[in-house]
Amino acid sequence: MSKHHHRDRSWAPAPEPLPADAQVIDNHTHVASVVPFAREMNRQAIERDQPPVPVYSVEELLAQAQAVGVEGVIDVGCEYPNLNTAVQMALDHPGTVHAALAIHPNEAVLHGHRGVPGPDGLPLSYKPYHDVSFEDALARVHRLALDHPHEVVAIGETGMDLFRTGEGAKELQRQAFRDHIALAKELGLPMQIHDRDSHREVIDTLLADGSPERTVFHSYSGDADMGRVAAEHGWYLSFSGTVSYKGNDGIRESARLVGLDHIMVETDAPYLTPMPYRGRTNAPYMIPYTLAALADVFDLPIAEVARATRRTTREVYGV
Repeated sequence: MSKHHHRDRSWAPAPEPLPADAQVIDNHTHVASVVPFAREMNRQAIERDQPPVPVYSVEELLAQAQAVGVEGVIDVGCEYPNLNTAVQMALDHPGTVHAALAIHPNEAVLHGHRGVPGPDGLPLSYKPYHDVSFEDALARVHRLALDHPHEVVAIGETGMDLFRTGEGAKELQRQAFRDHIALAKELGLPMQIHDRDSHREVIDTLLADGSPERTVFHSYSGDADMGRVAAEHGWYLSFSGTVSYKGNDGIRESARLVGLDHIMVETDAPYLTPMPYRGRTNAPYMIPYTLAALADVFDLPIAEVARATRRTTREVYGV
């Protein structure tokens, strides 16, 4: 029997709620994507004679988060159809949901059909909306940010991803990143960075163009050397469940290097579920597990780390 057969697809139990004075914000999540992800987990579970997995609505997911002290989320729309989704969710849940908007680096090169297969070995897959040019897609981000200044609190996620994109499209991806940097500065908004297998390229680009005043590495994945560069430039690091994974000592060391006043917490749901629930569907209610891992890194009570991330989140995003 394959180990895969026994993979637990159910939801992780709710963590111990955070104290009332230590409520936090999940500063990077994709709540709408949790719903189809859970639906697929349920399909797989039923197929393998496992108990069915409940599929919760966006409203239920937000309520579950609030029940454990995650008072709000920044929902990230980074594919063309999801730009409106994130803004609409913020309009529907004022004060609880805020939006970050961008064209994801993997998407940036698909717009206008300019993609090149990357080291991940996956074939290129174009959707009808990729007929829209990258310039027009970014103009949509710009327009929504101007039209919804209370809802849109960041530009992101942008950056570079050299796992999904081949060398032939690397400079296209870099140019898209530069365009987002310029937009974040023009709008006076913080920027959330997606950086996968491209630490050097992302840092070089930020230093060449000048980083926005509030630059956040989402689901930070760098080593201690990169943590030192971030500390030197006042960049913020946001930590997902990966801070709890074995072998990620560089991520934990980087948290200590930038210090308590430059860290935030996120889920990147439905992905990157913290230990010991890796492999299950992630959702904003899981944040306290990641905070527990960060509390270990700093050797501080979880409430103290929670309060620090909340202060920083307010400073960076004005929420």
